[in-house]
Amino acid sequence: MSEQKPAVVPFLGLRPAPSATRPRDERPGISEIAPDALRGWITERGLPGYRATQVLDAVWRGTAESFADVHTLPATLRDELDGAFRFDTTIEREVRATDGGLTEKVLHRLSDGLLIESVLMHYPARVGAKERHTLCISSQAGCAVGCPFCATGELGMERDLEMAEIVDQVRHAARALAVDGRRLTNVVFMGMGEPLLNLDRVLAAIEALNDGDRFGLGARHITVSTSGVVPGIRRLTALGPQFTLAISLHAARDPLRDVLVPLNRRWPVAEVVAAARDHADRTGRRVTYELTMIDGINDTDLDADALAELLRGELAHVNLIPMNQVAHTPWTGTPLPRVERFAERVRAAGITTTIRYNRGTEIGAACGQLAAEHAGQPTPIVVRRRRERIVAESAAALRGERSHEPVPAGVGER
Repeated sequence: MSEQKPAVVPFLGLRPAPSATRPRDERPGISEIAPDALRGWITERGLPGYRATQVLDAVWRGTAESFADVHTLPATLRDELDGAFRFDTTIEREVRATDGGLTEKVLHRLSDGLLIESVLMHYPARVGAKERHTLCISSQAGCAVGCPFCATGELGMERDLEMAEIVDQVRHAARALAVDGRRLTNVVFMGMGEPLLNLDRVLAAIEALNDGDRFGLGARHITVSTSGVVPGIRRLTALGPQFTLAISLHAARDPLRDVLVPLNRRWPVAEVVAAARDHADRTGRRVTYELTMIDGINDTDLDADALAELLRGELAHVNLIPMNQVAHTPWTGTPLPRVERFAERVRAAGITTTIRYNRGTEIGAACGQLAAEHAGQPTPIVVRRRRERIVAESAAALRGERSHEPVPAGVGER
């Protein structure tokens, strides 16, 4: 990783925003208006149909940052559009870059003051591989799942994002890349929130990103991650889309996963993998299983062997990611030699396994870290009690004891 200090673009006027601080702008985002609906809106005003095409081009393929910048449209139409729609639903941003500019974390402020994050990762061309630009986006402000190693879990749950608030993260990154003649190549729903607990809007966002009249990104370049919302996985499977499904697994043993991924108390690991297996059978696409590697917790030979047994014969790929240090959590990431030992044991079972090296640690690139930084620090006694609870729960899990804690609030049969 580069030793270069992170560049920071100031987020002027930013204040901690752990909850909504002002009324939301009720105008819909223009990016959530379907092409046919936009054409109808244009026609109702007695304007020629090509004006809708001009608006769509400006919204999805241009570099304009407001309706005022769309000079192909007459001023009266620009004003009318601005009165009816928001050109962009993320109204302020802070950008931090590191790794020699290869990783950029963006903190977006929404109209009600809530903060969400996206991370843009650049992969230069190399022998056998083209240049790639991958954006990790958020689907909720906060998260209800409450995984104890995740900074977003520290923030708690605020609300689901609107469809426009999801895709406008993509539009912002695409505009930034277009300045240098580059194009966004991949989108992953792995930022703040649990995508399958906001599934209707996530599906609408995917439709817009995949639509040739809008963003035009191929389905195989879109990845949707879930921590194991089985009804949501089943619903995705019924739709039969060709995007990649990723499972935030983190442990193959139920007692440990009860602690690391609390919704495992509702949908145990075998049920999650069974749903993922059906998805792979239906789509022909292998499922990616993500494991955040935590020193002394889920990185033992026992855990590797349990994972190998769980996924043996599955159409699966495993990604191992050493944990980013998160405030208020007593754990640290697994040292690389032990991650490599874990990977070799899983590969020995015939399961393709990749070690993903952390990027952007200097800028808090892990999910929720930058938003948590701005949300303010809890009191020392809260931190101490949180650590004590995590230590006690993980110790019980390592003894093989299932959790008796309730499923996190907000994690229902959606």
